[in-house]
Amino acid sequence: MADDVTHYDAIEAYCGALSYLPGQSAGVHVWCATSSYDVDVRPWGGDVVWQASGLPGVAHPTPADADSNGCGWPVSVEVPVGDDWPSGMYLITLRATGTDAAIGTAIAPDRTVGHAMFVVRAARPTAAALLVVATNTYNAYNNWGGCSLYTGGHQVSFDRPFGRGMLVRPHTERDDRKSRPVRDGEQPDVDGLVYQAYRNEHGYPGYMSSAGWHTYERRFVEWAQREGITFDYAVSSDLARTPEVADGYRLLIGAGHDEYWSAAQRDTVEAHVARGGNYASLSGNTMFWQVRLTDDGRTMMAHKYSAHRNDPVVGTPASNTMTGMWCDPIVGRPEWRFLGAGSAYGLYSRFGQATPRASGGFTIYRDDHWMFEGTGLRYGDQLGATLGAVGYETVGVQLGLDEYGLPIALQPDAPPQTEIVAMAPASSLAEGEYPKSVAASSDQCDLEFVAERLYGEITPHTLRRVRHGNAVMLTCRPAGDSGGTVATVGSTDWVYALDDPLVGKVTANIVRRLSEPAG
Repeated sequence: MADDVTHYDAIEAYCGALSYLPGQSAGVHVWCATSSYDVDVRPWGGDVVWQASGLPGVAHPTPADADSNGCGWPVSVEVPVGDDWPSGMYLITLRATGTDAAIGTAIAPDRTVGHAMFVVRAARPTAAALLVVATNTYNAYNNWGGCSLYTGGHQVSFDRPFGRGMLVRPHTERDDRKSRPVRDGEQPDVDGLVYQAYRNEHGYPGYMSSAGWHTYERRFVEWAQREGITFDYAVSSDLARTPEVADGYRLLIGAGHDEYWSAAQRDTVEAHVARGGNYASLSGNTMFWQVRLTDDGRTMMAHKYSAHRNDPVVGTPASNTMTGMWCDPIVGRPEWRFLGAGSAYGLYSRFGQATPRASGGFTIYRDDHWMFEGTGLRYGDQLGATLGAVGYETVGVQLGLDEYGLPIALQPDAPPQTEIVAMAPASSLAEGEYPKSVAASSDQCDLEFVAERLYGEITPHTLRRVRHGNAVMLTCRPAGDSGGTVATVGSTDWVYALDDPLVGKVTANIVRRLSEPAG
């Protein structure tokens, strides 16, 4: 079951859109195996704002291609988004009641609850910062209905439920992490056996901790709420469909795992910074793959490792929209030109055989940088090691040292004013180096793939060129002096360490400084 979650639970749902404005109606498409169900809606961490009970349950037919073309279920519930509902993530909880409509028996209690979500955007900015929820990445990892982009799919639909555990699951300290911090006396779990035992015991699919609200953005949002930091919300495809969603904000934020970007989404973010706005990437593996959105943003295509062979745009005037790596020569728009760092220079940390015994922290180099104000951190100190701030997937730079022994970016297209303030070792993984619990198909071994795409062949020399990478913390000015600042903290697991007071202080420094009015 854990590798095919389709219709395991007695009730499942998705929304007709990923985000809504106040005053609009959120259409919820519900599949229910029981005779009736209840539903409630609440902002994350808040009280119920809408509910209904005793609704008739219908087990609508689900097409065989639901993964790629959607479920096609009708709207079962219309949720009126209140004019006074603040911008945020709204969780829909559905509870199957009654008996199984097909066989007339009760459903096991642990299978009677389903979840869906939508974001409420602000009609006009109510905060200085906008958090962009990485829904493109959620969709890429979701195998509900068949395939994900990791299990043979090249097109995935938003018109299907998010997989079990992506939105809500019970809290655990570290068993649900891909880069599980090591305690005294333990050995690294290089094969991911603890994670696999946890997710199989609870009935979660393998991707459960690679993407999703509960894994990443939730941690950042809950930390911000404790700190009194506020922001408005949007989703990945909002930046492509309605680029004006970024207007009026000083800062755009991505947190956790923001891996899949469309060209229009990237255009919006880069235009924001070119106009003097700021961007904070508190994410690892950020902007690694280009995707194409169709059907008004409801369908997402990515050929990934086979894009240079199979994407139909290759060889046409639109070749640069190929759904492969942003840094692929055919696309020619590497992510590090904007972020200052990219996964070709460091992809994994404490995952499989990639730096399995690393500290889990960033080593401080430029301790006089504004990121570290009020922390007392000094050159050579470790930041975030106790809670594993550096882990799973990362971004790095082609690294060198200046005359003072401080790190600098050597890639010729590094953005202006790139300052690397802290770093940690990271690496790509070759065939046979992934956790044994993770199935990497023959065309998905990143070390060989990146070497071939960047350097044209797989040889011992080209493999070494992409083997020894890093995770970095940096700032840069991709648009030069006339534009804004990009701050990059290149680790997916940074958000796991926000309870560390120093990690929290650094994060607050980034968000508050880059949210300040211009001038």
